[in-house]
Amino acid sequence: MKRKRIKHVALAILLLFSMILAACSTNSAQSDDKEAAAEGNSTGGTLNVVRLSDATSLDPHFITDIPSANINYQKVYEGLVKPDKDFVLQPSLAKEWKVIDDTTWEFKLNEGITFHDGAPFDAEAVKATFERLLDPATASPQREKFSMIKEVKVIDPTTVQFLLEYPYAPLLSILASQEGGIISPKALAEDPEALKEKPVGTGPFVFESWKSGQEISLTRNEDYWGEKPNIDRVVFKVVPEDATRLAMIETGEAHINDQVPVTEIERIEASETMDLTRAEGLAVEFLGFNTQKAPLDDVRVRKAISHAIERESIISGVYNNVGTLANSAMSPKVFGYSENTKPAEYDLNEAKKLLKEAGAENLKISLLTSDRKERINMAEVIQSQLKGIGVEVEIQVVEYGTFIEMTNSGEHQMYISGWGNATGDGDYNQYNLFHTASHGPAGNSFYYSNSEADKMIEAAREETDENKRLEIYEEVAQIELDEAVYVPIRNYEHIAAHNKNVSGYWLNAANYLMLDGVEIAE
Repeated sequence: MKRKRIKHVALAILLLFSMILAACSTNSAQSDDKEAAAEGNSTGGTLNVVRLSDATSLDPHFITDIPSANINYQKVYEGLVKPDKDFVLQPSLAKEWKVIDDTTWEFKLNEGITFHDGAPFDAEAVKATFERLLDPATASPQREKFSMIKEVKVIDPTTVQFLLEYPYAPLLSILASQEGGIISPKALAEDPEALKEKPVGTGPFVFESWKSGQEISLTRNEDYWGEKPNIDRVVFKVVPEDATRLAMIETGEAHINDQVPVTEIERIEASETMDLTRAEGLAVEFLGFNTQKAPLDDVRVRKAISHAIERESIISGVYNNVGTLANSAMSPKVFGYSENTKPAEYDLNEAKKLLKEAGAENLKISLLTSDRKERINMAEVIQSQLKGIGVEVEIQVVEYGTFIEMTNSGEHQMYISGWGNATGDGDYNQYNLFHTASHGPAGNSFYYSNSEADKMIEAAREETDENKRLEIYEEVAQIELDEAVYVPIRNYEHIAAHNKNVSGYWLNAANYLMLDGVEIAE
């Protein structure tokens, strides 16, 4: 594939413009924080967050789900850069950066920062983190996301360069994701396996304890290099029952519930003690097919099922019109989204015709879902809809950790899931969800392989012309829809309930709970 050269001046202007936007957004965020402080909220205390499921891992190189990443992201671990409320990238552990040539990015690091175990943060720490991630022996499911990095080169203690195999326009966005969190080199050298249960970063919170199946607690980092959190401690409590979680928020026993059933919105809005936070998301929810498992290895069967799904009724009936109807695996907030991509239309006659052509009438297929209430309800609607074309669906409901294990290992036929883009760039969707190299834990639980699609996804990674990248993403997204790899259902709208004595937290577009300004009133 022919490599394209970056237009240095244009890219420099783009980076400068991004920095100006970041500065404006930062000033706005600081104003919001000052206004909240002026309302008389107190500092200190323990913030209790209730959630449906426990984390599956706390090692950023092995986390493959947002609920687990939510424990660490911008709390225990930090990256070189980070997105603000508008998803504009701004400095974090790196104070500035520049593009030296089309495959060399240089970062200047902040000084005087230490990890929670006392190790110094410097260029060697950055190098150690990415060398561990990129080492095939580590077997990280996140490795392919960073496969464009050829070498991390230490120039001096406060300067590090990323040498790339090829030009990669969204490098900053991937460095800002949870996978880009910088890990203590001391922890990596002494006991890297322990990081799955005891994370060690530079962030505003220090890991305290993990009582499996019960809770994970973090405490304020008193030596934090930036602005310290207002609260002393945050505890993520596992409370599987939806009604119990909401009751705990209403009574003040807990403060935030970031996994709220959409059926409870009216109750929350009518409550005297609860409020609702809503945020348009980067994620898309879908019905997926394991394209390597019979009978779904036949594209005619996948197309038939796609034609039999009445998607609008799922948005209204299951999701109470929270979120919008999806037309691809990218939400409208992701760079690479196109309004022109078209999923299969609802057509029962075409569905029956395709099943007959495939010799696949009177099918029995398993549908796997996690134990979230809406997902179970969606599964039941899909079961009812597919009955109309003679497909018998067996619903298999499992705990979230088991769901991740089963889809990672290919133990499923159909499944209901979502993909939470963590960067805002289409590469995070396309490469991870559909590229052959990403089968399994990296994200491609469809086990989809298409050499033409692979080449297009790779070309989009290297293309520096934004309009050309958009054209490629539109074309490859339509190929994936035409091959019925999945049925897009819903563009996410993230919602969280909180007790009215809590202020200052927010949900970012990737559905991470941001606690940098949270306060608990007395």
